[in-house]
Amino acid sequence: MTMRAFVLTGYGGPEAAQLHDIPRPRPARGDVLVRVHAAGLNPVDYKTREGKLRVIKRYPLPIVMGNEMAGVVEECGEAVTSFVPGDRVFARMPKEAMGGFAEYAVVPEGFLAKIPASIDFNAAAGVPLAGLTALQALRDELHVTQGNRIFIPGGAGGVGTFAIQVAKWLGAEVTTTASPRGRALVEQLGADVVIDYTTQRFEEELRDMDGVLDLLGGETLMKSFGVVKPGGKVVSIAGMPEPETARKDLGRGAVLATLFWFISYRLRAEARKHHVSYRYLFMHPSGSELTELAGLIADDTVRPVIDRVFPFQDIAKAFAYLEAGHAKGKVVVQMTSS
Repeated sequence: MTMRAFVLTGYGGPEAAQLHDIPRPRPARGDVLVRVHAAGLNPVDYKTREGKLRVIKRYPLPIVMGNEMAGVVEECGEAVTSFVPGDRVFARMPKEAMGGFAEYAVVPEGFLAKIPASIDFNAAAGVPLAGLTALQALRDELHVTQGNRIFIPGGAGGVGTFAIQVAKWLGAEVTTTASPRGRALVEQLGADVVIDYTTQRFEEELRDMDGVLDLLGGETLMKSFGVVKPGGKVVSIAGMPEPETARKDLGRGAVLATLFWFISYRLRAEARKHHVSYRYLFMHPSGSELTELAGLIADDTVRPVIDRVFPFQDIAKAFAYLEAGHAKGKVVVQMTSS
C-alpha cells in the first residue's frame, strides 16, 4: 500500500521537497502507526530543507519531512501497551526520522500522548514541538517560579504563544514584544507588559529581568543579555548552539562541543560581560510532557493558537507563508477532513 508524503530529496530551496507517493510504513516493536489528520509546520522544517542543520543531523535522503503531527492510531506494534487503534494522538516526531508530513507515520510509543477532547486535529497538530519547547525552556532551563520576571521577545509566534501561557502558569510576570497587529493576541494570552517593537526599543525599557526566552536570535538575542539581572539566564532557540547543546540535547561528544564552543563564543562573551549565563535549547520529544500539556489544554490553562490551515496538497504554499515570517501562532496542513 502507498501513501502521499512530503519528501526531501536534496538540500536547497522550495524545490528540494515535493509530494510523492511512497510505501506506507509498518510499526516495529514498540512503535505505533498513526493515520495522520494534520501536521504542524515549524522553522526547523525549512532550515532542515535548506541544509542549515546538517552539522547537527545529516539525514539519509530521500526522507519524509515533518516534526509534529496529530491523528488516529491505526495499528500498534508488539509490546505497545498505552494505546489502541482508534485513539486520538499527537506527537513530536523522532529527531532522527521525522515523518509527520505524510498520510501515515510511525511513532515510538513513548513520544505519543492522547489529544484532549476539547480540541480538534488541526489545533492538536500545532502543539507538540512549540508546546514542548516552551515547557522545557521555561521550567527545565530557566526554572521559572512564582514572581519571576521573564522576557519573551516575539510572543505572537508559534513558540511564543505557548511560552506566554506556560510562563503565566508557572507564576511569572511576562513581558513580550509584538507589533500593533499582535498586541491584542499576546494580551489575551496573558502578557503583562507588551513592548511595541515598531516604536520602542526593549533594551531601553527593561532592566533586572530574571530570565529571557529568546525566540528571535540576531540582535534581539545580543541585546537581551543587557536586560537580565546578574546571575540570570538567557535561553535561546534561535541563536547559536553552545557546548552543552552538543552534550545534553544531542548526546554528542567533544568534536561537536568544540565546534559549538567556537561558533557561540561571541554570545557567551556577551553573557559573561553582563554576568549572566547563556544556553541554546534543542528540545526533545516526550510523550509524558506532552500529556502534561494536554492536561493544561483540557482545563483551559493553555490554548493552541492556529494562524492558518492549508490542505496537504498546498503544503508548498504553507511553507511559503511560514517563511514570510508573519504568522501569529502556528501554521498547519490538513491531510483529511474527517
